[in-house]
Amino acid sequence: MRILGIDPGIAIVGFGVVDKEGSKITPVQYGSIQTVAHTPEEDRLLHVYEGMVQLIDKYKPDTVAFEKLFFNRNVTTAMIVSQARGVMILAAVQKGLPIGEYTPLQVKQAVVGYGKAEKKQVQEMVRIYLRLKEVPKPDDVADALAVAICHAHSYTLNSMLNEVLRK
Repeated sequence: MRILGIDPGIAIVGFGVVDKEGSKITPVQYGSIQTVAHTPEEDRLLHVYEGMVQLIDKYKPDTVAFEKLFFNRNVTTAMIVSQARGVMILAAVQKGLPIGEYTPLQVKQAVVGYGKAEKKQVQEMVRIYLRLKEVPKPDDVADALAVAICHAHSYTLNSMLNEVLRK
């Protein structure tokens, strides 16, 4: 199964593509979609949407996992990032892909084993788990890989649960 993990943003959208075979998760590609500051919002949203479509067309994921947004201060930033997340979800749904959504707490729990782990702990565990030489940069990229890992674990657990319930 190929998973595209997304850390939503408007300036930087982190992405991570991983393959899951059995219990093994292998990185395929990771990076970011970036938009230029002070560009009209509609142009930035279009760039994010088109970047998402290109990722889906190039890597052909079986599913896409998004980090749910959590903001406690800046409402303006929350609004534009929510719009960016919306156009990314739209791109995935238009391609017929199932969506997974995870809170930061769920992602940390899946990757580190502790829902209140520090960002650096999550990044280092992503590096170790995927056998990477360095922590991917910028931080949004490591976060997207963490979302993909979380989805891989959740998919496995849900599959096992469904199997048990069918019996």
